[in-house]
Amino acid sequence: MFKGKNILCIILARGGSKGVKNKNIKTLNNYPLIYYTIREAKKSKVFSKIIVSTEDKKIKKIAQKYGAEVPFLRPKNLAKDSSRAIDAIYYTFKKSEKIYGQRFDYIIELMCTNPLKKAKHIKDVAIKQILTNADSVIAVTKLEDHHPIRIKKIVRGKIKDFCLKEIPETNRQDLKPDAYIRCGSIYSMRRDMLLKKVRYGTINSLAYIMSDRDVVNIDTKRDFEFAEFLMNKNEI
Repeated sequence: MFKGKNILCIILARGGSKGVKNKNIKTLNNYPLIYYTIREAKKSKVFSKIIVSTEDKKIKKIAQKYGAEVPFLRPKNLAKDSSRAIDAIYYTFKKSEKIYGQRFDYIIELMCTNPLKKAKHIKDVAIKQILTNADSVIAVTKLEDHHPIRIKKIVRGKIKDFCLKEIPETNRQDLKPDAYIRCGSIYSMRRDMLLKKVRYGTINSLAYIMSDRDVVNIDTKRDFEFAEFLMNKNEI
């Protein structure tokens, strides 16, 4: 399946984090958060290169310790709170092609904020990307209690439907259509789309559905505690 295909893995891991200080290398079950993504990327065996993109020397050292490559540091202007992920991915992709002298056919971004994703998920996304030749393949998870029909806004103190009209007393299982959200885990792109700085969102962007059992998006201290609970429960 992957023979003759150069697939680049990019893990964005900037040093600054307002929600949780040093989030990407904060200890989670005795290992830094970034370790779990590097581990599963290596286990998937689909990548020509696994690159951690960071501006932080400490993150670089830890990423290298666990088997990722950090051939350069990202410019600080691409590691701010306001920096766009697509710009950091594009820079890392272009710089990596130049340094390694390789042309990457597909680029898969793995977000280390979800330590529950597995090598199987990464491999499934890569296979779907290659077989369909989609512009991109994005990991999503199904919304249950947070279905858009249940989302409200407050107007002058009164509760109003936010975008879709809710039918009173509708059971959660009967909410239609099914709704999904990008789950902050895996983004896969064709090379030509990334050259246009397109990460996802075209009419040829496909979904890869992940179970909520395999998804947690760490952004706060409470998220860390929840992730640790799930990992201990599942013995990850």
